[in-house]
Amino acid sequence: MGLATGSSPSPELAAALHRLRSTLARVKAELELGDAAGDELLEGLRESLLHLSEVEDLLYRRSSVLVVDDDARLAELTARGLRRMGFDARSDDGIGSLRPREIVVFDLSLRVGLDPDAVASLKASRPIIVTGATDAASRAVATDLDASDYLVKPVELDDLVAAVARRMGEDSG
Repeated sequence: MGLATGSSPSPELAAALHRLRSTLARVKAELELGDAAGDELLEGLRESLLHLSEVEDLLYRRSSVLVVDDDARLAELTARGLRRMGFDARSDDGIGSLRPREIVVFDLSLRVGLDPDAVASLKASRPIIVTGATDAASRAVATDLDASDYLVKPVELDDLVAAVARRMGEDSG
């Protein structure tokens, strides 16, 4: 199956397709051999779906949203709100699980605990900053992180949705 443009797939797309194909082949072999326990098969299917999502994101230039907040419950509630609005959103307690082209909604208070590699990853993602801080120093930290937006808590879901949409527009433009 070729791409609609008739061109070769990008290296990212080719790698994502390879991971998907390999994972599905492994799950198929485990099913054929009957060796795998239900938990192993379920994990293989979860992994396959994750790889399929990567392929779809690359093909359709979709972005998922990672919500990182110092309050895990608030992060999950925010991710749920974004999912209700049609976004592929999840929450986590850090950016270690950051996926390629994922949009990050980041609580600025967590910046102090990041190592230099994590700061570089966060900066490359051009995060949407959410914070209770309104001082100039906090805004300067957000600027240093190349933030695409700066929202002061409590953040209205409509305002966050608009910020995510603007950030998605940057990637597609």
